[in-house]
Amino acid sequence: MLRYILDALGDAGADRVNVVTGPFGDWVSKRVLEDPPSVQLNFVEQRHDRGSADAALLGLNHFDDFDDDGELIVMPADLPLLRPETLSELVAVHRETNAACTVLTAYADPIDLPNHDHIVRDNRGRVSAVAVAGLSDARIGAVDLGDDADVTIVDDAGRAELAYGIYVVRRGLMAPALRRTRPHPDDGRHRLSDVVSVLAESGHPVETAPVLANPDDARPVDNRRLLADAEAELRRRTNLRWLDRGVTMIDPTRTYIDATVELGIDVTLFPGTMLQGSTVIGDGCEIGPDTRLDRCTVGSDSVIEKAMARLAVVGDNCRVGPFAVLEPGSEVADGQTTGPFYASRASE
Repeated sequence: MLRYILDALGDAGADRVNVVTGPFGDWVSKRVLEDPPSVQLNFVEQRHDRGSADAALLGLNHFDDFDDDGELIVMPADLPLLRPETLSELVAVHRETNAACTVLTAYADPIDLPNHDHIVRDNRGRVSAVAVAGLSDARIGAVDLGDDADVTIVDDAGRAELAYGIYVVRRGLMAPALRRTRPHPDDGRHRLSDVVSVLAESGHPVETAPVLANPDDARPVDNRRLLADAEAELRRRTNLRWLDRGVTMIDPTRTYIDATVELGIDVTLFPGTMLQGSTVIGDGCEIGPDTRLDRCTVGSDSVIEKAMARLAVVGDNCRVGPFAVLEPGSEVADGQTTGPFYASRASE
Protein backbone atom coordinates (compact mmCIF):
# COMPACT_ATOMS: atom_id res chain seq x y z
CA MET A 1 0.00 0.00 0.00
CA LEU A 2 2.80 2.40 0.89
CA ARG A 3 4.41 2.02 -2.51
CA TYR A 4 1.21 3.11 -4.27
CA ILE A 5 1.01 6.18 -2.02
CA LEU A 6 4.64 7.08 -2.71
CA ASP A 7 4.13 6.73 -6.46
CA ALA A 8 1.01 8.91 -6.30
CA LEU A 9 2.91 11.61 -4.39
CA GLY A 10 5.77 11.48 -6.87
CA ASP A 11 3.44 11.73 -9.85
CA ALA A 12 1.71 14.69 -8.19
CA GLY A 13 5.02 16.59 -7.98
CA ALA A 14 6.34 15.85 -4.48
CA ASP A 15 10.12 15.58 -4.41
CA ARG A 16 10.68 14.51 -0.78
CA VAL A 17 8.60 12.30 1.49
CA ASN A 18 9.08 11.57 5.18
CA VAL A 19 7.40 8.29 6.13
CA VAL A 20 6.51 7.96 9.81
CA THR A 21 6.39 4.33 10.92
CA GLY A 22 5.71 2.45 14.13
CA PRO A 23 8.16 0.27 16.08
CA PHE A 24 8.70 -2.08 13.10
CA GLY A 25 9.83 0.68 10.77
CA ASP A 26 13.11 -1.06 9.90
CA TRP A 27 11.19 -3.87 8.21
CA VAL A 28 9.03 -1.39 6.29
CA SER A 29 11.96 0.73 5.10
CA LYS A 30 13.97 -2.32 4.05
CA ARG A 31 11.11 -3.67 1.96
CA VAL A 32 10.37 -0.32 0.28
CA LEU A 33 14.03 0.46 -0.45
CA GLU A 34 14.51 -2.85 -2.25
CA ASP A 35 12.88 -1.04 -5.15
CA PRO A 36 12.88 2.67 -4.22
CA PRO A 37 10.35 5.05 -5.79
CA SER A 38 11.27 8.20 -7.66
CA VAL A 39 10.78 10.51 -4.66
CA GLN A 40 13.50 11.14 -2.07
CA LEU A 41 12.61 9.08 1.01
CA ASN A 42 13.33 9.37 4.71
CA PHE A 43 11.91 7.06 7.38
CA VAL A 44 11.08 8.32 10.88
CA GLU A 45 10.07 6.04 13.74
CA GLN A 46 7.25 6.96 16.11
CA ARG A 47 8.23 4.87 19.11
CA HIS A 48 5.09 5.66 21.12
CA ASP A 49 1.69 6.08 19.49
CA ARG A 50 0.64 9.57 20.55
CA GLY A 51 -1.62 10.06 17.58
CA SER A 52 -1.53 11.33 14.02
CA ALA A 53 -0.68 14.92 14.99
CA ASP A 54 2.42 13.72 16.84
CA ALA A 55 3.38 11.59 13.83
CA ALA A 56 3.01 14.60 11.52
CA LEU A 57 5.21 16.70 13.81
CA LEU A 58 7.90 14.00 13.79
CA GLY A 59 7.81 13.91 10.00
CA LEU A 60 7.95 17.70 9.75
CA ASN A 61 10.99 17.93 12.04
CA HIS A 62 12.99 15.61 9.80
CA PHE A 63 13.01 17.85 6.74
CA ASP A 64 16.48 19.32 6.23
CA ASP A 65 15.58 22.83 5.10
CA PHE A 66 12.76 25.17 6.02
CA ASP A 67 10.53 27.35 3.85
CA ASP A 68 7.66 29.11 5.62
CA ASP A 69 5.78 29.57 2.34
CA GLY A 70 6.24 25.99 1.21
CA GLU A 71 3.46 23.43 1.12
CA LEU A 72 3.16 20.17 2.99
CA ILE A 73 0.89 17.29 2.06
CA VAL A 74 0.02 15.24 5.13
CA MET A 75 -1.83 11.99 4.64
CA PRO A 76 -2.19 8.44 6.00
CA ALA A 77 -0.52 5.50 4.27
CA ASP A 78 -3.59 3.25 4.06
CA LEU A 79 -5.11 4.85 0.94
CA PRO A 80 -3.59 2.90 -1.96
CA LEU A 81 -6.41 3.77 -4.38
CA LEU A 82 -5.81 7.52 -4.21
CA ARG A 83 -5.01 8.88 -7.67
CA PRO A 84 -2.13 11.31 -8.42
CA GLU A 85 -4.48 13.68 -10.24
CA THR A 86 -6.58 14.02 -7.07
CA LEU A 87 -3.52 15.17 -5.11
CA SER A 88 -2.57 17.56 -7.93
CA GLU A 89 -6.04 19.12 -7.90
CA LEU A 90 -5.93 19.45 -4.10
CA VAL A 91 -2.64 21.36 -4.29
CA ALA A 92 -4.02 23.54 -7.11
CA VAL A 93 -7.04 24.57 -5.00
CA HIS A 94 -4.75 25.31 -2.06
CA ARG A 95 -2.63 27.65 -4.19
CA GLU A 96 -5.57 29.35 -5.90
CA THR A 97 -7.29 30.17 -2.62
CA ASN A 98 -4.07 31.09 -0.77
CA ALA A 99 -5.33 29.08 2.17
CA ALA A 100 -3.42 28.18 5.31
CA CYS A 101 -4.86 24.69 5.11
CA THR A 102 -6.89 22.86 2.48
CA VAL A 103 -8.80 19.66 3.22
CA LEU A 104 -9.57 17.01 0.63
CA THR A 105 -13.32 16.37 0.69
CA ALA A 106 -16.13 14.73 -1.23
CA TYR A 107 -19.90 14.80 -0.91
CA ALA A 108 -21.24 11.41 0.14
CA ASP A 109 -24.22 9.91 1.89
CA PRO A 110 -23.48 10.05 5.63
CA ILE A 111 -25.55 6.90 6.18
CA ASP A 112 -22.90 4.92 4.29
CA LEU A 113 -20.10 6.42 6.39
CA PRO A 114 -21.74 7.34 9.71
CA ASN A 115 -18.51 7.74 11.68
CA HIS A 116 -16.51 9.45 8.97
CA ASP A 117 -14.86 12.84 9.55
CA HIS A 118 -17.00 15.68 8.24
CA ILE A 119 -16.61 19.40 7.70
CA VAL A 120 -18.13 21.81 10.21
CA ARG A 121 -18.75 25.46 9.26
CA ASP A 122 -19.55 28.59 11.23
CA ASN A 123 -22.50 30.94 10.67
CA ARG A 124 -20.67 32.61 7.78
CA GLY A 125 -20.03 29.35 5.97
CA ARG A 126 -16.34 29.26 6.83
CA VAL A 127 -14.65 25.99 7.77
CA SER A 128 -14.30 25.86 11.55
CA ALA A 129 -13.41 22.23 12.29
CA VAL A 130 -13.21 18.64 11.14
CA ALA A 131 -15.29 16.44 13.41
CA VAL A 132 -16.61 12.92 13.81
CA ALA A 133 -20.22 13.11 14.91
CA GLY A 134 -23.80 12.26 14.04
CA LEU A 135 -25.55 14.53 11.60
CA SER A 136 -28.75 15.11 13.53
CA ASP A 137 -27.97 18.84 13.83
CA ALA A 138 -27.28 19.26 10.12
CA ARG A 139 -29.08 21.84 8.05
CA ILE A 140 -30.36 21.35 4.54
CA GLY A 141 -28.91 23.82 2.04
CA ALA A 142 -27.06 26.98 2.97
CA VAL A 143 -25.96 28.02 6.44
CA ASP A 144 -28.47 30.04 8.45
CA LEU A 145 -26.55 33.30 8.81
CA GLY A 146 -28.60 34.25 11.84
CA ASP A 147 -27.57 31.19 13.83
CA ASP A 148 -24.33 31.25 15.82
CA ALA A 149 -24.04 27.46 16.07
CA ASP A 150 -21.49 25.64 13.95
CA VAL A 151 -23.18 23.04 11.77
CA THR A 152 -22.46 20.30 9.28
CA ILE A 153 -23.87 21.26 5.90
CA VAL A 154 -25.92 18.68 4.01
CA ASP A 155 -27.00 19.36 0.43
CA ASP A 156 -30.43 18.83 -1.11
CA ALA A 157 -29.52 15.24 -1.95
CA GLY A 158 -28.80 14.50 1.70
CA ARG A 159 -25.05 14.29 1.21
CA ALA A 160 -22.53 15.72 3.65
CA GLU A 161 -19.09 17.08 2.85
CA LEU A 162 -16.83 14.42 4.30
CA ALA A 163 -13.13 14.86 5.05
CA TYR A 164 -10.69 12.11 4.11
CA GLY A 165 -7.66 12.82 6.28
CA ILE A 166 -5.56 14.45 3.56
CA TYR A 167 -4.37 18.02 4.09
CA VAL A 168 -2.22 20.61 2.36
CA VAL A 169 -0.83 23.02 4.96
CA ARG A 170 1.35 26.10 4.73
CA ARG A 171 4.62 24.88 6.16
CA GLY A 172 5.36 27.82 8.45
CA LEU A 173 2.03 27.29 10.25
CA MET A 174 2.20 23.53 10.55
CA ALA A 175 4.47 23.04 13.57
CA PRO A 176 2.80 25.72 15.77
CA ALA A 177 -0.64 24.31 14.95
CA LEU A 178 0.42 20.73 15.71
CA ARG A 179 1.86 21.77 19.07
CA ARG A 180 -1.44 23.41 20.00
CA THR A 181 -3.51 20.28 19.49
CA ARG A 182 -4.80 18.70 22.68
CA PRO A 183 -4.97 15.00 23.58
CA HIS A 184 -8.37 13.48 22.94
CA PRO A 185 -10.14 12.60 26.20
CA ASP A 186 -11.01 9.08 25.01
CA ASP A 187 -7.51 7.84 24.23
CA GLY A 188 -5.06 10.63 25.02
CA ARG A 189 -3.89 10.88 21.40
CA HIS A 190 -3.37 14.07 19.40
CA ARG A 191 -5.40 14.08 16.18
CA LEU A 192 -4.20 15.69 12.98
CA SER A 193 -7.73 16.83 12.14
CA ASP A 194 -7.60 19.23 15.12
CA VAL A 195 -5.12 21.35 13.15
CA VAL A 196 -8.11 22.67 11.20
CA SER A 197 -9.85 24.11 14.27
CA VAL A 198 -6.54 25.44 15.66
CA LEU A 199 -5.85 27.38 12.45
CA ALA A 200 -9.47 28.55 12.06
CA GLU A 201 -9.58 29.83 15.63
CA SER A 202 -6.39 31.79 14.95
CA GLY A 203 -8.00 33.52 11.97
CA HIS A 204 -6.17 31.62 9.24
CA PRO A 205 -8.25 30.70 6.19
CA VAL A 206 -9.12 27.03 5.84
CA GLU A 207 -10.59 25.76 2.58
CA THR A 208 -12.03 22.50 1.33
CA ALA A 209 -11.34 20.89 -2.03
CA PRO A 210 -14.23 18.61 -3.10
CA VAL A 211 -12.13 17.18 -5.94
CA LEU A 212 -12.46 13.50 -5.03
CA ALA A 213 -14.49 12.10 -7.91
CA ASN A 214 -15.03 8.70 -6.29
CA PRO A 215 -15.06 8.51 -2.46
CA ASP A 216 -13.96 4.88 -2.70
CA ASP A 217 -10.57 6.13 -3.92
CA ALA A 218 -9.92 7.41 -0.39
CA ARG A 219 -11.45 4.57 1.58
CA PRO A 220 -8.94 3.35 4.21
CA VAL A 221 -7.77 -0.24 3.88
CA ASP A 222 -7.77 -1.63 7.41
CA ASN A 223 -8.82 -5.28 7.07
CA ARG A 224 -8.20 -8.25 4.79
CA ARG A 225 -11.47 -7.91 2.90
CA LEU A 226 -10.80 -4.28 1.99
CA LEU A 227 -7.23 -5.21 1.10
CA ALA A 228 -8.48 -7.80 -1.38
CA ASP A 229 -10.92 -5.26 -2.87
CA ALA A 230 -8.14 -2.66 -3.19
CA GLU A 231 -5.79 -5.16 -4.81
CA ALA A 232 -8.43 -6.08 -7.37
CA GLU A 233 -9.00 -2.43 -8.29
CA LEU A 234 -5.28 -1.65 -8.48
CA ARG A 235 -4.72 -4.71 -10.64
CA ARG A 236 -7.51 -3.56 -12.95
CA ARG A 237 -5.98 -0.08 -13.27
CA THR A 238 -2.50 -1.47 -13.90
CA ASN A 239 -3.73 -3.88 -16.55
CA LEU A 240 -5.71 -1.16 -18.32
CA ARG A 241 -2.60 1.04 -18.41
CA TRP A 242 -0.57 -1.71 -20.08
CA LEU A 243 -3.37 -2.63 -22.47
CA ASP A 244 -3.46 1.00 -23.59
CA ARG A 245 0.29 0.76 -24.26
CA GLY A 246 -0.10 -2.22 -26.57
CA VAL A 247 0.46 -5.20 -24.28
CA THR A 248 -1.74 -8.19 -25.12
CA MET A 249 -3.47 -10.00 -22.25
CA ILE A 250 -5.46 -13.09 -23.12
CA ASP A 251 -7.43 -12.81 -19.84
CA PRO A 252 -6.79 -9.59 -17.85
CA THR A 253 -8.78 -10.93 -14.89
CA ARG A 254 -6.16 -13.67 -14.44
CA THR A 255 -3.09 -11.51 -15.07
CA TYR A 256 -1.23 -9.94 -12.11
CA ILE A 257 1.27 -7.14 -12.70
CA ASP A 258 2.91 -5.13 -9.92
CA ALA A 259 3.09 -1.37 -10.39
CA THR A 260 6.90 -1.65 -10.40
CA VAL A 261 7.05 -3.99 -13.43
CA GLU A 262 8.27 -2.74 -16.83
CA LEU A 263 6.99 -4.30 -20.08
CA GLY A 264 8.36 -3.84 -23.59
CA ILE A 265 6.58 -3.51 -26.92
CA ASP A 266 4.32 -6.29 -28.25
CA VAL A 267 4.49 -8.40 -25.10
CA THR A 268 1.83 -11.14 -24.77
CA LEU A 269 0.71 -12.33 -21.34
CA PHE A 270 -1.26 -15.56 -21.04
CA PRO A 271 -3.68 -16.40 -18.18
CA GLY A 272 -2.16 -17.14 -14.82
CA THR A 273 0.85 -14.83 -15.34
CA MET A 274 2.15 -13.08 -12.21
CA LEU A 275 4.89 -10.45 -12.59
CA GLN A 276 6.25 -9.04 -9.35
CA GLY A 277 8.74 -6.51 -8.00
CA SER A 278 11.21 -4.90 -10.40
CA THR A 279 10.67 -7.47 -13.16
CA VAL A 280 11.54 -6.23 -16.67
CA ILE A 281 10.16 -7.97 -19.78
CA GLY A 282 11.74 -7.21 -23.17
CA ASP A 283 10.02 -6.56 -26.48
CA GLY A 284 8.08 -9.34 -28.19
CA CYS A 285 8.08 -11.78 -25.28
CA GLU A 286 5.37 -14.33 -24.54
CA ILE A 287 4.88 -15.05 -20.84
CA GLY A 288 2.65 -17.78 -19.44
CA PRO A 289 0.34 -19.43 -18.97
CA ASP A 290 0.76 -20.08 -15.23
CA THR A 291 4.11 -18.31 -14.84
CA ARG A 292 5.42 -16.34 -11.88
CA LEU A 293 8.44 -14.04 -12.25
CA ASP A 294 9.69 -12.12 -9.20
CA ARG A 295 12.35 -9.41 -9.75
CA CYS A 296 13.54 -11.03 -12.98
CA THR A 297 14.95 -9.64 -16.23
CA VAL A 298 13.85 -11.17 -19.52
CA GLY A 299 15.41 -10.22 -22.87
CA SER A 300 13.59 -9.67 -26.15
CA ASP A 301 11.59 -12.29 -28.07
CA SER A 302 11.76 -14.94 -25.34
CA VAL A 303 9.02 -17.41 -24.41
CA ILE A 304 8.45 -18.53 -20.82
CA GLU A 305 5.61 -20.92 -20.03
CA LYS A 306 4.52 -22.67 -16.86
CA ALA A 307 7.62 -21.50 -15.03
CA MET A 308 8.69 -19.96 -11.75
CA ALA A 309 11.70 -17.67 -11.33
CA ARG A 310 13.03 -15.33 -8.69
CA LEU A 311 15.93 -12.88 -9.09
CA ALA A 312 16.92 -14.61 -12.36
CA VAL A 313 18.02 -13.41 -15.80
CA VAL A 314 16.73 -14.78 -19.10
CA GLY A 315 18.44 -13.64 -22.29
CA ASP A 316 17.14 -12.86 -25.78
CA ASN A 317 15.38 -15.47 -27.94
CA CYS A 318 15.11 -18.04 -25.15
CA ARG A 319 12.51 -20.71 -24.55
CA VAL A 320 12.00 -21.59 -20.89
CA GLY A 321 9.70 -24.35 -19.67
CA PRO A 322 7.23 -25.79 -19.37
CA PHE A 323 7.57 -26.56 -15.67
CA ALA A 324 10.90 -24.75 -15.26
CA VAL A 325 12.28 -23.36 -11.99
CA LEU A 326 14.96 -20.64 -11.95
CA GLU A 327 16.38 -20.00 -8.50
CA PRO A 328 17.89 -16.66 -7.38
CA GLY A 329 21.04 -15.76 -9.29
CA SER A 330 20.50 -18.20 -12.15
CA GLU A 331 20.86 -17.16 -15.80
CA VAL A 332 19.59 -18.50 -19.12
CA ALA A 333 21.93 -17.49 -21.95
CA ASP A 334 20.77 -15.90 -25.21
CA GLY A 335 19.13 -18.41 -27.54
CA GLN A 336 18.98 -21.22 -24.98
CA THR A 337 16.06 -23.67 -24.85
CA THR A 338 15.69 -25.27 -21.45
CA GLY A 339 13.15 -27.95 -22.22
CA PRO A 340 10.53 -29.21 -19.75
CA PHE A 341 11.15 -29.69 -16.02
CA TYR A 342 14.31 -27.58 -16.12
CA ALA A 343 15.82 -26.46 -12.79
CA SER A 344 18.64 -23.94 -12.67
CA ARG A 345 20.73 -22.70 -9.74
CA ALA A 346 23.07 -19.76 -9.44
CA SER A 347 26.12 -22.02 -9.60
CA GLU A 348 25.07 -23.57 -12.91
